[in-house]
Amino acid sequence: MIKQTVLFDGRYAHYHLYYSNANAEPGSVMTTFPYKRVPGRPGAGQVSASAYTVPKGSVKFWKEHLDRHKVPHSGVAERFGQQYIRFTHPSGLQFDAIEEPRDTRVGWATDQIKADTAMRGFSGTVLSVREVPETERFFIEALGFKKTGTDGNLHRFEIGEGGPNRTVILQHDPDRPSGSWTFGAGTAHHMALDAGTDEGLEKQKALYEELGYTDCSEIKDRNYFHSIYCRCPGGILVECAATAVGGFARDEPADRLGFELLLPPWFEEKRKEIEAMLEPITVPESNRAEGHAEAVLKNVNKAAVEAADKASKGSKRESGEFVG
Repeated sequence: MIKQTVLFDGRYAHYHLYYSNANAEPGSVMTTFPYKRVPGRPGAGQVSASAYTVPKGSVKFWKEHLDRHKVPHSGVAERFGQQYIRFTHPSGLQFDAIEEPRDTRVGWATDQIKADTAMRGFSGTVLSVREVPETERFFIEALGFKKTGTDGNLHRFEIGEGGPNRTVILQHDPDRPSGSWTFGAGTAHHMALDAGTDEGLEKQKALYEELGYTDCSEIKDRNYFHSIYCRCPGGILVECAATAVGGFARDEPADRLGFELLLPPWFEEKRKEIEAMLEPITVPESNRAEGHAEAVLKNVNKAAVEAADKASKGSKRESGEFVG
């Protein structure tokens, strides 16, 4: 866990937790809003599964690991010539562990999951859509992907060199009812792509508008990154993001990411009230990123962060009403 904060856009205290690989790299960060107040409705027009890469030959380990912890899973399967296993989070979210020998990123090792079996980061996302053509057009024309294969009802799209962290799969589900679009337990709210820089975000927003995809947000300042959000024709909310100077280490030590609850300035005066509403989190010392802090530290110094914040063109919330 690399960040413990709350939902910036909300008026009610919901945790916003971030998890990543060992070096907190873009392309490995899964964020969650864990709560049960609002159930989601799984269906088409949603992220069907989030796929993580694992080393070649390690799917057998993952099956045994999931069995040991009584986690429901699909058993070992194959798509596009790669073995994978799909498993279910207690909330209903679906995750894939897919073998990918080309991924050299560093996974987060624990006492149960060693470096030679640890997840490296995202392979990509599997998106459920009722119709393929318009969503295919969106990923090709608006985002620069190319179609590289079909396997049954699965359509694979890759960007750049393809492979790990550059793959999106459209799952054609013509008869599946549409899922919910709001925040909801057991459903993924959006998928995110790395736009590289703030200039890249501006160009992407302009391209959306040029192509007629007008359902795009303004550039939002999320403190650790800047983002735009666009609803694609198939219904999935797609975020494009650029990491802010300092990244996740801009407001806490790189070797202790995720240890403390960090609040946006407009909620800070309500800290005691917010903490009383949230289920306490005790972060184990094993979460300490010793040996990886240097890789996380990029352009992290107070002066650089402050200068970047002043120069940010993103809309940044400065105040907000908190509802207890």
